[in-house]
Amino acid sequence: MVKLLLILLLSISVYGQTDLRQKISQMLMVGFPGTTVSDTILINDLQFRGVGGIILFGGNIESPVQLQGLTAQLQNLSQVPLFISIDQEGGRVARLKETNGYSNTYTAYEIGTIFNDEDVTREWAGLMAGWLYDGGINVNLAPVADVNVNPNSPAIGNLDRSFSKIPDTVFQHCSWFTGEFNQKNIINTLKHFPGHGSADTDSHLGFTDITATWADSELVPFRKLFQSGYKDFVMTGHLYNANLDSVFPSSLSYKVTTDLLRNDLGFEGIVITDGMFMGAITNNYSFDEALTLAINAGNDILLYTTNKIDNKSLVDSVVNIVINKISGGIITESRIEESYNRIMEMKSLTGVEEIVNNILPDNYQLINYPNPFNSSTQIHIKIPEAGIISLKVYNIIGEEVAIIINNYMAAGTYKFFLNANELSSGVYLLRMNSGEVNLSHKIILLR
Repeated sequence: MVKLLLILLLSISVYGQTDLRQKISQMLMVGFPGTTVSDTILINDLQFRGVGGIILFGGNIESPVQLQGLTAQLQNLSQVPLFISIDQEGGRVARLKETNGYSNTYTAYEIGTIFNDEDVTREWAGLMAGWLYDGGINVNLAPVADVNVNPNSPAIGNLDRSFSKIPDTVFQHCSWFTGEFNQKNIINTLKHFPGHGSADTDSHLGFTDITATWADSELVPFRKLFQSGYKDFVMTGHLYNANLDSVFPSSLSYKVTTDLLRNDLGFEGIVITDGMFMGAITNNYSFDEALTLAINAGNDILLYTTNKIDNKSLVDSVVNIVINKISGGIITESRIEESYNRIMEMKSLTGVEEIVNNILPDNYQLINYPNPFNSSTQIHIKIPEAGIISLKVYNIIGEEVAIIINNYMAAGTYKFFLNANELSSGVYLLRMNSGEVNLSHKIILLR
């Protein structure tokens, strides 16, 4: 019987990578359905394509314990630490709430206009920051920095998402909010630049023109936060303002995203688009046209609510389009490099990698993805205590067919890659031994 000595792949970040496809993939944040990672396309997005971020919605979350397991599963499958994001504004836009094991929270309007008290704001924000930290989420797509110019604005005022009609008050509460999340090493996201609060239509549904309603005062919260040192995320809105750009909405506009946000206001952090499948974009631009404009405008991360397009990997599709645009001189490689460097720097400096690597398991675990598998699979183990770890593969009659590891290992989470090209189709057994602990896990190889 042929024995295979397998190569250990530790779950570490690969910041030295030079592959252009991986750099483009880091600029993508995608969503997915379900409460576990079981879809092969998503697994490949994480393991091999190098997607940079994941966005979670209410449908992904059943309970605090399930959320912890899901985020750990996502991080374990990724070679580079992920941005894992969620919309936790409080009130009506809150993915963590009473229905999935948390509690309902105040709206931004209640916090900023009714209470308008620093201690209340910090307690409210600190509670939610603790939920995200415990759940393994490192990016909050909040707070809303929009000024409540139009209380009936369908996407903002009507949903009580703005702190106040007073720009300085919005700034103050955003500052307190972001401070509480930063204490937990959670990245914030100011939205929706350059200001959605005056709009009388909803960019989720279609073209949103703020030319006649928007005022420079809506930049006050953003400007003051940047001046006070804010360097997390800013989300560009799909908002058309002919006075800022007579052709493109803000999210696709170089004049707004680069000239105004970066050059004039001096923002140094990461710029992320609002959802690229919102009506304001899809009703007016093709898929490849929108992503090309978004990248050339200066956005660092493109946000998609799904990881599939035409039942194929959206990540792979985007990367192929961008590679072709670079070959044709429409997008420059330096534009990709610029965003990639910002992303890698933030993942390093904000503690994203530290949080991922320092969360030690509290029990032993042995799993693999995918299962059943065709020719290769990744095996994941969790070790709460250091010791000699033996991990082997046996066939159904008990013969040892592969040695994965038999060595001393520190406590932590590890990945291994099993290449089964020399094995026949069938059922096999993974066995892990550590002192008195013995775990077994059935794997199925299908040709």
